Amino acid sequence: LCGDLQTQMPFPFSLLCLQVIKCKAAVMWEANKPFSIEEVEVAPPKAHEVRIKIVATGICRSDDHVITGGMVMPFPIILGHEAAGVVESVGQGVTSIKPGDKVIPLFVPQCGECSSCLSTKGNLCSKNHIGSAAGFMPDGTCRFTCKGKAIHHFLGTSTFTEYTVVHEFAVAKIDSAAPLEKVCLIGCGFSTGYGAAVQTAKVEPGSTCVIFGLGGVGLSVVMGCKVAGASRIIAVDINSDKFAKAKELGATDCVNPTDFKKPIHEVLIEMTGNGVDYSFEVIGRTETMAAALACCQYNYGVSVIVGVPPAAQKITFDPMLLFTGRTWKGSVFGGWKSKDSVPKLVADYMKKKFVLDPLITHTLPFTKINEGFDLLRTGK
Repeated sequence: LCGDLQTQMPFPFSLLCLQVIKCKAAVMWEANKPFSIEEVEVAPPKAHEVRIKIVATGICRSDDHVITGGMVMPFPIILGHEAAGVVESVGQGVTSIKPGDKVIPLFVPQCGECSSCLSTKGNLCSKNHIGSAAGFMPDGTCRFTCKGKAIHHFLGTSTFTEYTVVHEFAVAKIDSAAPLEKVCLIGCGFSTGYGAAVQTAKVEPGSTCVIFGLGGVGLSVVMGCKVAGASRIIAVDINSDKFAKAKELGATDCVNPTDFKKPIHEVLIEMTGNGVDYSFEVIGRTETMAAALACCQYNYGVSVIVGVPPAAQKITFDPMLLFTGRTWKGSVFGGWKSKDSVPKLVADYMKKKFVLDPLITHTLPFTKINEGFDLLRTGK
């Protein structure tokens, strides 16, 4: 019946069923201010778009970078990019997703058509919004309004809201039995760190690794290094309270740079003899990026930048560090092709190939999102 009616109408019949949804969202009206819980209007999905009821969302340091100005985005905005939910409705032409499906929004999309999507070497789809201050859907418009004002999107996901709209290439269908309050972490933090080790660096059995920064992403790197068979995993952080969990997840050594008078890269070289095989910077500071490069083995060491670099900052380093043979790499979303890999990672979680519970320190109601960010900023 729907098909017959569609041929008689100037617009898709399916759109007749879709209406604006009013719901709660955490709106960031301006930088360096708390989130404001507001009633927002979420427009129906347009062609090739999907509207999702968000069930669980994680807090990531990248969200905080927007608040503090480290990542430049337009305001007002709805942040959030690490989440899981259930499809509420779909726009015309959507074939891979249907209402009722459990899904994870993808801040790194996979259009399947651009050079990176078609290459076996890359995963950063050209449709991504990383490094862009656009804040719109692909057609240049917003789906959120609040108090009569258009509210910008973040990284094509915007998950700090009860309902969001994403493009079909920015969402992955997952196992219907998956616990959304756990696998939401596969939307960013876990996949980013774990993949940096097993996918980007391709850590080998018996190798030595060092991880700078022991937040959720850094701990996921630790997990990846352990799964890859690294013989020595050195965890570095200025907050020693994080060491117990790092060791629980596979770290063999823990180092606090504030305990030493000499530069941390010199400490690490002394600890390992010639430097480490693989280093990972998971903080987003130029100083630690340089230290991570310097502590690598001088000829074949590989250093991976995982933390988001601060806006408008440059890095200065001795080119001899690279001339001797070191490799310096970046890793976005762990190098995974998102639409292909996220369902597989969820399946691996369901098969107990890795754990996510240790990465969850607090579970809060959505209205306490400001308290969640306070916990993030205090390293808790």
